[in-house]
Amino acid sequence: MNSPLSRLYHRYPTALPAFASALALFASFPPLDWYPLAWVAPAGWLLLVRRDRLGGRRPYWVLTAAGFIFWLGLYWWLCLPHWATNFGWLAIAVYHSIYLPVFVAVSRAGVHGLGLPLFLTAPVVWTGLEFARAHLLTGITMGAIGYTQYRWIEMIQIADLVGFYGVGFVMIAALSCAIQALPYQGSRLSTWPIVPLVGMIGAALAYGLIRQGPPPREPSARVALIQGSIDTQFDAPEDTPQKVMEQYLALSRRAVSQPNRPDLIVWPETMFRIPLLIVDDDAVRPEGFEGDDKSFVADYRQRAAMHRQFLTDVVRRLDTPMIIGVDLWHFRRDGLRRYNSAVHVDNDGEILGRYDKMHLVLFGEYVPLAGQFPVLQRFTPLPFSIDAGEQPAVFEHRGLRLSPSICYENVLPHVIRRQLLGASGEAPPDAMVNLTNDGWFWGSSELQLHLMCAVFRAVEFRRPMLVAANTGISAAIDGDGRILVQGPRRQCEVLTVDLARDGRGSPYLLWGDWFAFGCCVVSGGLALSGIGAWVRSRRRLLARGAGRSADR
Repeated sequence: MNSPLSRLYHRYPTALPAFASALALFASFPPLDWYPLAWVAPAGWLLLVRRDRLGGRRPYWVLTAAGFIFWLGLYWWLCLPHWATNFGWLAIAVYHSIYLPVFVAVSRAGVHGLGLPLFLTAPVVWTGLEFARAHLLTGITMGAIGYTQYRWIEMIQIADLVGFYGVGFVMIAALSCAIQALPYQGSRLSTWPIVPLVGMIGAALAYGLIRQGPPPREPSARVALIQGSIDTQFDAPEDTPQKVMEQYLALSRRAVSQPNRPDLIVWPETMFRIPLLIVDDDAVRPEGFEGDDKSFVADYRQRAAMHRQFLTDVVRRLDTPMIIGVDLWHFRRDGLRRYNSAVHVDNDGEILGRYDKMHLVLFGEYVPLAGQFPVLQRFTPLPFSIDAGEQPAVFEHRGLRLSPSICYENVLPHVIRRQLLGASGEAPPDAMVNLTNDGWFWGSSELQLHLMCAVFRAVEFRRPMLVAANTGISAAIDGDGRILVQGPRRQCEVLTVDLARDGRGSPYLLWGDWFAFGCCVVSGGLALSGIGAWVRSRRRLLARGAGRSADR
């Protein structure tokens, strides 16, 4: 065979399959969203694992470049908030590009070094690396292959056993079975790998059919998710906060004027543009604020009362309890603490509960070591770093216990699990409420990538998930991962939904990441075995070279 594709393959034996898989997997995600393609997209990488020897020059550098192209394309929206975030976009793509060559190298160590079957080795290593990516450098899971299947309700039910990792494991295992069945180096087509392929997919779908629950009988609360649409900018015009408040107040008035009037209104992250202030008696005037300590405390106590009264007036005008995303400044003896918060307010304006975001976004909400070296803050578009909250919270409303999270906290399953298990009370909360401001990304594919994560959190913990998102995509998701109602992209909307307790338990909530962690440990063992084999081969080569020199 001497076709153009064959000649191209022989000329670029690593680059062709590596880049083909990278482009195919990119197409599986938004904005193209050809999600069925994800089942075969990694085929090129698995063929490289199966091959006895990687061909071409510097194959692992080629794999790194392919990984870089994939992640650069997937996270393209990181360049939108500010010109300086281009550096973060490139840095994240460089960091994530390492995972592809590691996957191929470690999988090859298992397949060729230890003689393990491809359909077991590849999914274990893939899952172990997804677990590592979810935890290292504060963690992120966007781009996990299992997320592409968020519409396939039957398939994603296994997430309540082992998290989103389980869906990706099945996908890579099934494709590995198909690759292992193909003729290779003179061997014939094998049929035995079809058995585990059909068995895994069949078992996952059977579990999905059995595990889906009936719709809740009686709604306990009627919730209005308020989705405004004002893009967020670092250098926004001075009147932007006023426009934000006016838009969200108008949408909230529309919500309470409907026949199906809600009994709870939810605003997204930081959309209440007047910060709440807490001033301790022994507060010390922070640097940059005028006056001495005593006059500062008196002045800011008055400001705190004014800001608090404004919140009370808003809620009383709507005559409806609210969950509101707001900035909170706490002036203390040891300095100023700034929090990204959610407050639960009753219809009289009394604050019933408060949650301060615990898991912050690196370089998106804080700069490491900026407290010790303030000059570091000046190299970023962030005017200041915010502080992490200390504990989860529960907002109780009409017999339901709600677990709040903010922004990208719902991207990480272990963070949401910690909040559910760490909440006060005998039992975990009944539902999850995420407040997010995705207005930084101008209606891009980031909105859908974020929504995918919310779908999986609902399945993993068998609890409804409500998302109130500035510029979208707001949504109500049931415990099976079905999107019951969804807001538009970059448009205003009021979503009124009935919220009820699901009632089912979740093995993943109880046991956590035992499966993914185990895959990570096994992957580490395979990596060590591969390193050991490489060291031994190098020693043999050196010994042969020394022997030849002695013979001469």
